[in-house]
Amino acid sequence: MSEVDNRPFKEKALDVLENVIDPELGIDIVNLGLIYGIELDDKGLCTLTMTLTIAGCPLTDYLNEAIREELTGFDEVKDVYINVVFEPAWSIDKMSREAKLELGIH
Repeated sequence: MSEVDNRPFKEKALDVLENVIDPELGIDIVNLGLIYGIELDDKGLCTLTMTLTIAGCPLTDYLNEAIREELTGFDEVKDVYINVVFEPAWSIDKMSREAKLELGIH
């Protein structure tokens, strides 16, 4: 019997989004600091606000598909809207300590 996960949706969503790896950097989008917000409304629409490391990122379609796949794994998510923003701009300061160490940034 599996344990019921009573954590807030945002925490559970961030956990599964760690499975979405930026193939160029080999680090997940959560630890890269690309996720700015996650909301789930009462109709099952999950709105993910995120940025990219660079505007015009060639991996946008790949990342969108991987994000949708992870988030639609939740029963309560009926649809996913990905809102890509460039303000505030992404910088290495948004990365987790672990991601910086993995990339050799001190």
